[in-house]
Amino acid sequence: MTSSDQPAQDPRPRRNRLDLEPDTVERDLVKLVLTVVELLRQLMERQALRRFDVGDLSEEQEERIGLTLMLLEERMAELRDRYGLRPEDLNLDLGPLGPLLPRDGG
Repeated sequence: MTSSDQPAQDPRPRRNRLDLEPDTVERDLVKLVLTVVELLRQLMERQALRRFDVGDLSEEQEERIGLTLMLLEERMAELRDRYGLRPEDLNLDLGPLGPLLPRDGG
């Protein structure tokens, strides 16, 4: 086999790919699920802030939404800790589109 017959090496780093080793499948799956949940949490938080600003929520609704978002954030932190993940580990790199989540988390 000549050098021209060999498949081209992928020059991109492999750090963002899922590792399908049996020992890491669970962690990688949890990472993907938590990424989606974090994206939805941030979207819900932004929508709640817009509704707070507009003033179309009762005081009870504001408290309930605030408590729900706070509890969700705490549970997310617990799950990240359990699987050894940092918040930045959930921010997928979408290549030319940039990161999935805002870098400041908000």
